[in-house]
Amino acid sequence: MKPGDLLLITRAASVQFIRPIRCRLIRIDDRPTYDGWVWLDVYQLDARDRAVARRSIFVQRAGVRQADPGQPSPQRATRRPPMCTTPRQIRRGS
Repeated sequence: MKPGDLLLITRAASVQFIRPIRCRLIRIDDRPTYDGWVWLDVYQLDARDRAVARRSIFVQRAGVRQADPGQPSPQRATRRPPMCTTPRQIRRGS
C-alpha cells in the first residue's frame, strides 16, 4: 500500500465495516499497534470516487484490498415508500 492507492475496506479488514467502503489512502500511520493491524488515514469516496470524508481507520493489513478504478462503490440499498394501493375518493362539487 502506498499513498494514492484506491482501497476497498470490508469486514475482512475490521468488523466495523459491515458495509464496505472505497477510499483513497493518504498515509499509513506509524503508531505502534497489534501485530498485523495498522492505522490508515484515508479519504472515503462516494459512488463517483469523490472524497466525502477524511477518516482514520484501524484495520487488519491482510483484509485491505486494492479496489478496481472502474468498479462502482458498494451502495446501500434504498427503500422506497410504499405505493398507495387503495383507490382515491374523488370529491365532486355540490
